[in-house]
Amino acid sequence: MKTSIATVSLSGDLREKLSAIAEAGFDGVEIFETDFLSFDRSPADVGHMIADAGLAVSTFQPFRDFEGMPEAQRGRELERAERKFDLMQEMGADLLLVCSNMSPASLGGIDRAAADFRELGERAEARGLRIGYEALAWGRHVDDYRDAWEIVRRADHPAVGLILDSFHTLARGTELAPIRAIPKDKIFLVQVADAPRLEMDLRSWSRHYRCMPGQGELDLTAFMEALDATGYDGFLSLEIFNDLFRAGSASAVAVDGRRSLIYMLDELERRKPAPERRRAVLPDKARCRGVAFIEFAVDEGGAGELGGLFGTLGFRRAGTHKSKDVTLWRQGAINLVINCEKEGFAQASYLAHGPSVCALGIEVEDAAATVARARALLARPFHQPAAPGELDIPAFRGVGGSLIYLIEPTGALGRVWETEFDLIEAAGENGGAGLTTVDHVSQSMGYDEMLSWLLFYTSVFDLETTEELDIADPAGMVRSRAVQTKDGALRITLNATQSHRTQAALFLRQVFGAGVQHVAFATDDILATMKRLKAAGLKPLAIPDNYYDDLEARLGLAPALVAELHQNGILYDRSEAGEYFQVYTRSFDERFFFEIVERRGYADFGAANAPIRLAAQARAARPAGPG
Repeated sequence: MKTSIATVSLSGDLREKLSAIAEAGFDGVEIFETDFLSFDRSPADVGHMIADAGLAVSTFQPFRDFEGMPEAQRGRELERAERKFDLMQEMGADLLLVCSNMSPASLGGIDRAAADFRELGERAEARGLRIGYEALAWGRHVDDYRDAWEIVRRADHPAVGLILDSFHTLARGTELAPIRAIPKDKIFLVQVADAPRLEMDLRSWSRHYRCMPGQGELDLTAFMEALDATGYDGFLSLEIFNDLFRAGSASAVAVDGRRSLIYMLDELERRKPAPERRRAVLPDKARCRGVAFIEFAVDEGGAGELGGLFGTLGFRRAGTHKSKDVTLWRQGAINLVINCEKEGFAQASYLAHGPSVCALGIEVEDAAATVARARALLARPFHQPAAPGELDIPAFRGVGGSLIYLIEPTGALGRVWETEFDLIEAAGENGGAGLTTVDHVSQSMGYDEMLSWLLFYTSVFDLETTEELDIADPAGMVRSRAVQTKDGALRITLNATQSHRTQAALFLRQVFGAGVQHVAFATDDILATMKRLKAAGLKPLAIPDNYYDDLEARLGLAPALVAELHQNGILYDRSEAGEYFQVYTRSFDERFFFEIVERRGYADFGAANAPIRLAAQARAARPAGPG
């Protein structure tokens, strides 16, 4: 199928939208009438711009309140359509989208509507144009694609066809099986959009909360399978009404849109038996084995402070880079890298964001296949020349302009530390604090970015998503969602806020963009770990007495256990599956912080404790300066 996106999905003026759509690699564009009316160029000029961008007009839309009008108004509506035909011919558009009538003056009746479309089809055909009819989920008389198809069928005109829209179909829970019986040559366009499941009126839901396929909860799989059964091979177009998208980067939204279609079509194809596939599929989703390393960009002074914190957490200095000012710290299977080079990517990251996580290394089973899949899904590759003796580690851009490096368990990429570092003998290994692995990495970002990275992670890597949670910060709400492997080897939480005063928002301002706000390390015995860490001088985040009084009363924990938790600043949660213990460090330079967790069969992230932690961090934060 050919890919298209509606201009209404993006921010900017028509020129900016067309540029973003073309750069993202779409084949076509839906011209939304308002975008054209508010633009200061003629239809012919716009047509030249579209052609110069290498695009085709998939449809001009919408033409409203046409069919079923009283006879006194019918002629006026046909004349209004003729004016749109003039415009379309100048622009080079051949399909007009007509949505089902919402006017209180409209009259019902399938035959009346069919007669109107037959007349409109005659006029369109005389100009070499076509008409597509779409059932709005809130149409006055037609709100179901099955009724729209019956009108098209009775109109019985070659220039009149059906337009299917996944949102209007799935939001009403309309049966999908009848789609399979529609002749493919009578389907003139298919629009797709996802959306979260919300309890609200259909029109508001559609106008504000649509999102890209893979970012919501509608059953697009079933819709696409029904469509595929028809053999349809025309334009598959995104029509996304979303306030955040319209306020964000047109280029980023366009890339997300095309990525979502590539991913959706690939998933559709790979569900078929191999002999029935119409196109080659992408490499499989990358199977992840965990976080291979976390790299921090700092200056020389920050390197000493951060190294001191790592030492307090039980990490040992395990090696230095053979040619760069880069240090490796280790504990258990955790690798932390401090980079204070004066040039290169880490330095650029430090200058842009200050002390921060500049890169994540993710261990995958097949780095080459992961790179191929990521590139096909429009990931932005990163490459800087490797010095003699260094490995050329594949990488692409991640959250906030950071990097995601791909490491393998074996082969050259599995020997990065031995190859690039002068390793120090592990004589002090037993002096650790019992930290074993990276339990999860938490990234903070704007909500529009959250949807973008949710799509990226789940399309490239073999990750599942959790339900979105609303978490109360003292200064607003934070939305949180996680992506993770089935076995929990890799967990990444995505946190987003629209408030300007939450801890997540303060972090975004502090580092000038999205990024890793905290890293959680796992331990098998959090009480023993905290005993060692406190002896080493760690002062955990202070948790109020009230929390522990409630903990004992609410969950019936033994007073002795509660006392130990209180003494060590440990938060507690439990589910039917098990128990969760978590403790937090104070923030490093008011930027990122660390968490230590013990899981006993528990699979979540202690969301019930998040408001307690956020309030404690707000109290611990240094006062903001004037202004």
